Amino acid sequence: METTDKKTIKGGAFLITETNYQDVFIPEEFDEEQQMIAQTCRDFLATEVYPNLDRIDTQEEGLMPSLMDKAGALGILGVSIPEEFGGFGKNFNTSMLVADVIGAGHSFAVALSAHTGIGTLPILYYGNEAQKAKYIPKLGTGEWKAAYCLTEPNSGSDANSGKTKAKLSEDGKHYLITGQKMWITNGGFADIFIVFAKIDDDANLTAFIVERDFGGITMNPEEHKMGIKGSSTRQVFFNDCPVPVENMLSERQNGFKIAVNILNIGRIKLSAAAIGASKAVIDTAINYSNERIQFDRPISKYGAIRYKLAEMAAKVYAVESANYRAGQNIDDAYERLVAGGMDASKAKLKSTEEYAVECAILKVWGSEALDYVVDEGVQIYGGMGFSAEAPMDRAYRDARINRIFEGTNEINRLLTVDMMLKRAMKGELDLMTPATAVAAELMSIPEFGEEDDALFAAEKKIIKNLKKATLMVAGAAVQKLMMSLSKEQEILMNIADMASYVYVAESAMLRTEKLVSLRGEAACEGQLNLMRIYFVEAVDALQKAGKEALWAFADGDEQRMMMVGLRRFTKMEAFNVKETRQKVAQQVIAANKYCY
Repeated sequence: METTDKKTIKGGAFLITETNYQDVFIPEEFDEEQQMIAQTCRDFLATEVYPNLDRIDTQEEGLMPSLMDKAGALGILGVSIPEEFGGFGKNFNTSMLVADVIGAGHSFAVALSAHTGIGTLPILYYGNEAQKAKYIPKLGTGEWKAAYCLTEPNSGSDANSGKTKAKLSEDGKHYLITGQKMWITNGGFADIFIVFAKIDDDANLTAFIVERDFGGITMNPEEHKMGIKGSSTRQVFFNDCPVPVENMLSERQNGFKIAVNILNIGRIKLSAAAIGASKAVIDTAINYSNERIQFDRPISKYGAIRYKLAEMAAKVYAVESANYRAGQNIDDAYERLVAGGMDASKAKLKSTEEYAVECAILKVWGSEALDYVVDEGVQIYGGMGFSAEAPMDRAYRDARINRIFEGTNEINRLLTVDMMLKRAMKGELDLMTPATAVAAELMSIPEFGEEDDALFAAEKKIIKNLKKATLMVAGAAVQKLMMSLSKEQEILMNIADMASYVYVAESAMLRTEKLVSLRGEAACEGQLNLMRIYFVEAVDALQKAGKEALWAFADGDEQRMMMVGLRRFTKMEAFNVKETRQKVAQQVIAANKYCY
C-alpha cells in the first residue's frame, strides 16, 4: 500500500492508503482561541439552555428565537461566516468543534444546526455576491433565522422526486412557487426559507431563497414528535408564493446538487453533535453511578456498570477521532484548492464533496454511538432512567432522530459503497489493483515473520489486515454480482460496515499514536486502553459483516477460500479486554466525567 503525504490523501482512499499519525489532526491540538470559542458555547448551554430545557420543550412562545438571538450576539452563529460578512471566518474543524459542544443542547442544538448549516450555507456557498451581501450578515447575527425546505410527503430519501412547482409570472419578474414541504425545522419562526422546486417540467430541482414576507406561505400547527420537542417542526405550504427571479439560488436545475452537497456538510456536523451529546450523557451516567447506592456501595463499584461506562467511552473516543481527522482533511483540501486559484466558496464545496464518503460513514457511526450511549445511560439509571423526571428520558428520545436526519443510516451505508465504487469506475480511486493483490495473496502461503512488539505494531498489522478483508469481500462482490450488486442492499451494507470499522478504528489508532508522540506512553494509558477496547469491537464486527456477505454471494471452493482469508485477516492476539475496560471505568469514575 502506498504512503502519501497529507496534501494528497483522497476522499475514500483510506482503504488503499497508509496514513501517518503526523498527518492527522486530533482534538487535543485545538489552539487557545478555538478553546475559547468552545468555552463560550459551554457557558451558553449552562446559562441559557440547560436551565430552560422544560420551557424549550413546551415551545414557549418566542423562547427559541430569543435563544438564537443571544447565540448570534455571542458570535456562535457566525463562526463559519467570512469576516467580510461579519463572521469569524474560522476553518471547518472549528465549526465542527462548535457543533460538538452545542450538540449537548438537545432541541436548541437542532435549531442552531439547521440555521447555521442547511439554512445558511446554501446562500454562502451558492449565492451570488448580491445574495450573500443581502442575507449572510443578518443570518450570521441571528437577526434573520433560516430553514431548509426539501422534504415532501412523498419525497424523503428520494429528494429529487419532489412535486413542488415553480412557474414564471406573466411579467417575468417572479417565480410563483406552489407545493407542500414537511418536517421543516425552524419552520415556525424562520424568516428565510431555502426552497427546492421544479420549474415547469424540469427533471431536476431548482433552489430559491424565499422570505417569509413574500406572501403565499401558510403552515400547519407544530408537529408532535417523539423527541426534540422544543425544535419547531412545521409543514409549510406555498400557494403561488411570488419569489423575485433574482432569488433563484445558483443555476436552474442545480438544486439537487446543492441539496446533496449541503447534506455532506450536515452529515459530518451531525456526527460531531452526536458525539458532544454522547459525552454529556456519559458525564451524567458516571455522576449518577457514583451517587447511587445499592447493597451498601455506589453502583460504579460493580463490574456490569463499569463495562457499560468503558464501552460508551471507547465508542465516543473512536468516532471523535475520526470526526476531526476528516474535518482536517476537508480544511487541507480547501487550502490547497484556494492556493491553486479556486474561488473560496467553490473550494469550500469541493473540499467537502471530496470527503463525502467519510461524511456518510461518520453520520452513521456518530448517530449509532449516541444511540448506544443513551440506551446504556437509561440502563445505568435503572427505574429512574424510565422516569420523565430524570435526565435520561429527554436524552433517549432526542437521540433517536439522528439515525433519520440528513439521510437515513441505511441510505448513508448504501451511499458509502456506491460513492467509492463510482470513484473507482471513474479512475479516481484504484480499488481493484489492491483488491486483486489480496485475491492473489489468498493463494499464497502466509508469511510468518518475526513478531514486532513495538507500541502500535499490533494495531497497525490489524488495520492492514482489516483493509485486506474489506477489499477482498468488496472486490469479490463486484466481480461476482456485477450490475446486480446495486440491488443487493444487505451485501452493500455489510461492505459499508466493514469499510466504516476500518476508518474509525484506524482514526482511533492514529489519534492515540499522535498523543503518545506528544505526551509519552505513560500519560496516555487511558487512550491506549480506549483504542484497544474499540479494536476488539471492530475486528469482531468486521468479521461478522464479511462472513454474512460471503455467505450471501459466494459458494463452493470460492466461499471456502475466502472464509479462510477472512479468518486470516481478522486475527487478533488475545488480551484481557475485561481488565482493560475496568481500567477505563476506574479512570472516568475517579474523574466523575468523560475525561478524554
